[in-house]
Amino acid sequence: MRTAMDFDFIVIGGGSGGLAAAKRAAEHGARVALLEPARLGGTCVNVGCVPKKLMWYAAGLAEARQLAPAYGFAPAPAGPPDWAALVARREAYLRRLNGIYADQLASRDVHCFATSGRLLGPGRVQAGEAELRAPHVLIATGTTPRRPVLAGRELGIDSDGFFALGQQPARVGIVGGGYIAVELAGLLAALGSDVTLILRSERVLRDFDPMLGEALMAHMRHAGISIHSKIRLAGAEEETDGSLSLHTADGIAHGPFDSLIWATGRAPAHAALAPEAAGVALDTAGFIAVDAHQRTNVPGLYAVGDVCGQPALTPVAIDRGRRLADDLFGAEPAAWPPLTLIPTVIFSHPPIGTVGLGEEQARERHGETVRVYHTRFNPLYYALTEHKVATQMKVIVAGAEERVVGLHLIGRDADEILQGFAVALQMGATKKDLDATLAIHPTSGEELVTLR
Repeated sequence: MRTAMDFDFIVIGGGSGGLAAAKRAAEHGARVALLEPARLGGTCVNVGCVPKKLMWYAAGLAEARQLAPAYGFAPAPAGPPDWAALVARREAYLRRLNGIYADQLASRDVHCFATSGRLLGPGRVQAGEAELRAPHVLIATGTTPRRPVLAGRELGIDSDGFFALGQQPARVGIVGGGYIAVELAGLLAALGSDVTLILRSERVLRDFDPMLGEALMAHMRHAGISIHSKIRLAGAEEETDGSLSLHTADGIAHGPFDSLIWATGRAPAHAALAPEAAGVALDTAGFIAVDAHQRTNVPGLYAVGDVCGQPALTPVAIDRGRRLADDLFGAEPAAWPPLTLIPTVIFSHPPIGTVGLGEEQARERHGETVRVYHTRFNPLYYALTEHKVATQMKVIVAGAEERVVGLHLIGRDADEILQGFAVALQMGATKKDLDATLAIHPTSGEELVTLR
């Protein structure tokens, strides 16, 4: 017989969206239960944004070490980092974050269950031996890496497996052309691995403005990454010496590799919940279908974050989770601005920042009123070095007032530059507004307010 426990709000999933919703609801005085069988923080904190950024910083230091002699420093010894030491310090930091989240929940009297949940019916969730009941239930279980349906798929690892690597692979094959693939390829190459990138399409980052993917591929090749486009894979094999190889449908072999990484997308992680058995509608891709207020078709049941197919970005999950909690338990109904003009950064080498429409999208929507401003330059950082990494910027405007509808950057500091300009786009900035803004000299960001 199950023990029954009553709450105001049950949150299934302790990632970015679930934590944000649970904490905000508790701050409004709601009695909250949160279910999470793994480490608090979800993908972003444990096997995503945070550890990825730490590895990206390590790769940046490796690149800076090679450039330091141009600034008068003695040449540093070549070679990869102490991988075990790097991973140990990274994991210690993540465990600290896990503890911080646990403390935050405890301080708000959120009742945590270290288990996955199962939907039993409207307002009812199984949590181990207990049955939890609440008028409002939130699904925030995120996604899991998706592997291709190929022979030998078990020989490779996914992005979760990358963060479990105990030693740095010398030779790496990465299959995929999205942001995860290019981020892992860039940081591994910078840290000294021999990297091969296998693409099904012609270029990386197909969903972004073409300038970004084309420029990044040029940078990657210059950094020594081998890129093979339009590849139809047949499978992976383990060779007699233990190395791995990839084989194409037309009989070509790629390899040998010490490690093979599948970066071929992510799938919604809701199977344990049995959502369809509970009558929850899914979209054509298998994600939980929600309306503009994160409501599913089942009254009292909601979903936020990657599990419902929204932009797979931590700030989106946090924003929607908080707004939902405000809507359900706050004194006033929450505002629900549309998910448009979402700034996005890809921590490739060099980094990419993008917000708004790409050039093709802008022309489809605004036609002949579109005008594009573009620049390419070498940042001052590389003035004394023989090795140059060019920055490219594109500003897309539309209409008689030349309102900025898209902004795309690739190059050093693109990640930090974008945030402020995203605010400007959100406020409806025009090209005239950019022109009227005084430049900060010498910076790369000033190029965006001096374009002609």
